[in-house]
Amino acid sequence: MKRIQINIFIGSALILVLAAGCSKILKEEPRSIYTPEFLKTEKGIQGGITSLYAHLRYIYGQAYYYNACETGTDEATWAQQADGNFKDHDLSGVGQLTPSTSRSDVIWGTAFSNINTANGIIDNASTVGLSAALIAEAKFFRAFDYFLLVQTFGGVPLDLGSGELKFNTSSVRISTRNTVPEVYTKAIFPDLVTAVNDLPAMPRTTGAVTKALARLYLAKAYLTYAWWLQNPNNIPTYPETPRTDPDGHNAQWYFQQAYDIATTAIENPGPFALQPTFYDIHVGTKDRNNEIMLYADHTEKSEFYNASSLTYGSGGAPDNFAGWMMTWNYTEIQSSASAASWGAKNTIIREAEQHLGRPWTRMCPTIDVIKNTFADKTNDSRYDGTFTTVYRGNWNKAGDATATYYNANFMQVKQGDALLTFLNDEPVTPIDYTNSTYKSNIGAGVLAGRPDFVISPNGISRIVYPGLWKLGPYRTDNAGGVGQPNASSTRPYNIAKFSELYFVAAEAAVMGATPKAGKSARELINVIRARAGKWSWDNNGNVAKVQDKSAAMTAATPATIDIYYILAERSREYYGEGYRWFDLVRTQKWAELAGSFKICGTAKGDHTPVTYTRTIQPYLYLRPIPSGQIQAMDMTDDQKKAYQNPVYQ
Repeated sequence: MKRIQINIFIGSALILVLAAGCSKILKEEPRSIYTPEFLKTEKGIQGGITSLYAHLRYIYGQAYYYNACETGTDEATWAQQADGNFKDHDLSGVGQLTPSTSRSDVIWGTAFSNINTANGIIDNASTVGLSAALIAEAKFFRAFDYFLLVQTFGGVPLDLGSGELKFNTSSVRISTRNTVPEVYTKAIFPDLVTAVNDLPAMPRTTGAVTKALARLYLAKAYLTYAWWLQNPNNIPTYPETPRTDPDGHNAQWYFQQAYDIATTAIENPGPFALQPTFYDIHVGTKDRNNEIMLYADHTEKSEFYNASSLTYGSGGAPDNFAGWMMTWNYTEIQSSASAASWGAKNTIIREAEQHLGRPWTRMCPTIDVIKNTFADKTNDSRYDGTFTTVYRGNWNKAGDATATYYNANFMQVKQGDALLTFLNDEPVTPIDYTNSTYKSNIGAGVLAGRPDFVISPNGISRIVYPGLWKLGPYRTDNAGGVGQPNASSTRPYNIAKFSELYFVAAEAAVMGATPKAGKSARELINVIRARAGKWSWDNNGNVAKVQDKSAAMTAATPATIDIYYILAERSREYYGEGYRWFDLVRTQKWAELAGSFKICGTAKGDHTPVTYTRTIQPYLYLRPIPSGQIQAMDMTDDQKKAYQNPVYQ
């Protein structure tokens, strides 16, 4: 069989090693070398297992990969400071997605490196007497990475150089891709079934994988494969293969399996549960709450354990810098030092605070997101718990002791007051965007009687837009100042949530799975919508708001829901978290739902919405194999062409 050398963690200057004995945390120890022989020792196996968790940092929070999961969907488009990394993914005529420009290259190298580490752990497990539960951890992560790869690229190689699913230490530069059914039935499904059977219900250490998590991913894999078998829109696959299951099952069987496994996990949650409110999931003070089943962890306590600077982010992995992408340059907002004539003064300072953070202005929400996805901003708390829509003065934190400044309408504002508000709806009275007297410096407008500048939903542009609060930074070491706003986020990046089990089961039911009593698609979705109607805090109002709008939320759910409603609810629940491209590709609704969008331009003060059209052709449902991989293989030009996904060749 033709094989390929895939980079592995061997040769790394740093090996992540578990603490000896029954430690309750994952620890890291530096080593000068990491060789294949090391994986035949107990300490090497422990280090390999820890590296399985560490590799998550190289995918989740890596902003260019994050961009590949969001830009070009119905959730995001490129923003004013975007370069080709973002414009190429937008598919709106400003760039082109190619093997050289696709940022899904991030997972190709990272995932295969991790897969080979998992192979080494599994192959050497008997030598060191590894427990079935720890072997199951390795199998979970091997399946996890193969699931990412097969969704992104189609069929991928199971043989990395030493046989299918075997630890490779050889240096060979040829490869053969397996088909999509082979990847699922030989690797993903068996590994996840083992993980479900052998992982504990309770994590062996903080953040470790569990039985419920394995059930979530097995259910997602079954759901995704069922859609692949069904192929409602005749999307091409590669390598070409019949859409038949080697085990003889049809799409309906897999939809039912997805439903059954997801509901079993809901009924047997282990330590996991839904948080009381949507706000509770995402507020930094409650990171690592029990709704989060898997995360790529970071810390503000140690640069060594964070694997990144605590004072200045590099803009590369393993930094968690995804949150910068939808953060616009709010520091350009100006107020006045005088009430007589406009004396410009910057009154919002860059701060390591969840509403603010480091501005990069690379991605932005569309007007359609604000007006349509989050149409209900009164009952549904998810808009308020997703975006920063109010920007407040914080000049005192930069050493400015001035008590008050003057803002819109020359009205006084003090520290903590709203200086800019993105309105929930279009106002009855037209906004004055002239900036002729009250000069916001960002093109924001004025309404009579309000001290804050305002922008309506139709005025959201590629340069000024609501920020993504849920991914904003949170630090406990700011000491009353602005902290370290140029550092990457030290928060964990959430990867898997208990709530998604409800969505997986509901989607499977919509696609024909027979539901259990009390767990129809509508009933499952209404659990999530009821929670969305419960408020404990007005995030952008910055005041307590204990209200229960769950009855209104559940009453508004259609009597019969379809896949479009499921996708809309998924966007409201998981907006900007990196789910969207996978959701639209799985359901084959990408071109239909993201084919056009509205946004204003790149200049301050541009509040004229323009409709843009995307060209999303069927071949784009697979990302290209990275050009670096193709070029590195020792194969003929024809073989390399055949290895690449069609049209990208």
